[in-house]
Amino acid sequence: MGGGLKRVAILGSTGSIGQQTLEVVRALKDRFCVVALGAGKNVKLLTRQVEEFRPKLLSIQGTGKEEQGRSLLSLVPYSSFLSLEEMACHPDVDLVVVATSGKAGLAPTLAAIRAGKQIALANKEVLVMAGELVMAEAKQYGVEITPIDSEHSAIWQCLRGEYKEKVARLILTASGGPFLRYPMEQLAAITPEQALKHPTWQMGEKVTVDSATLMNKGMEIIEAHWLFNLPLQHINVLIHPESIVHSLVEFADGSVKAQLSSPDMRLPIQYALSYPERLFNPQLPRIDWGRLTSLNFEPPDLTRFPCLRLAMETGEKGGTYPAVLCAADEVAVGLFLSYRIGFLDIARLVEETLEHHQSISHPLLEEILAADVWAREYAENWRAG
Repeated sequence: MGGGLKRVAILGSTGSIGQQTLEVVRALKDRFCVVALGAGKNVKLLTRQVEEFRPKLLSIQGTGKEEQGRSLLSLVPYSSFLSLEEMACHPDVDLVVVATSGKAGLAPTLAAIRAGKQIALANKEVLVMAGELVMAEAKQYGVEITPIDSEHSAIWQCLRGEYKEKVARLILTASGGPFLRYPMEQLAAITPEQALKHPTWQMGEKVTVDSATLMNKGMEIIEAHWLFNLPLQHINVLIHPESIVHSLVEFADGSVKAQLSSPDMRLPIQYALSYPERLFNPQLPRIDWGRLTSLNFEPPDLTRFPCLRLAMETGEKGGTYPAVLCAADEVAVGLFLSYRIGFLDIARLVEETLEHHQSISHPLLEEILAADVWAREYAENWRAG
């Protein structure tokens, strides 16, 4: 690997996870080198990233980006302009960070797997939409997918050195978001501004709203099922407002292991990049045990959080239902953020879309993508009753 450095491609470099990945790389320049950056709409931020990190490979997604792409190439004359799939399997890349949102991460992840790349995955939808397909490919090509989500990183860390057949259950934690104690009768009037004020984490708009509805936790259950090859019935959720315990693993003898750290995404990002090593980074926060007075846990209220229930049911059904869940939720969150539907309509829209879907068992990639297209069209035309 170039001069002993791990050569990193970041897909979705201008998003929240992408920016925090670059913070980790910036702090550990002797270990990581950015060779590829891919982004979507935020060309101004991508330009600043290109000026600082001088990547050899660039990608801009979306129509009308060709002229902006040529402008970026002029900043780094020796660089190339590629698609995300081409970037993910490029021979100059050692590790691919999949930090895009939605289905945009699926094709590049498959390309990286087939090229035998190390993959650090932050995109939930990749495994929710196509977990069976993706994990089968990873097994075939001998590729380990290292999770970036704090919950899955915690489980992954807890499982190191353990026999997986001795795992009794996985317990994912959730902060509960900004509406954990909110009066039920006022949920319908919640605004996008309120939903985007997460009490613990700094994230992009889509995942922040998903955290408010707990849809993200439901998707994480499905993701954990595929990542750790455990039945969905053995994966539970606990509300943990402090966001210090990121997940727990219970073993056959009743012992429980947990991973604790400050709620900062740079830690799981760094571990996914540096695995199997743990590297010192002075910029990462430490828990102040003298000020930590309590850790609280409670089961989630599925009446308050119907999106969690929908995701759990969808995971059990399988087939193309999870792809429809992802697509309908993405459309619903977009409609909510643009003030076209209410907060409670998110779950209603997703549920009605799922009810009208004719699922296909063990779908091929083209069937998954077709379900995604169908769900988006249905959801866009949905009208609140």
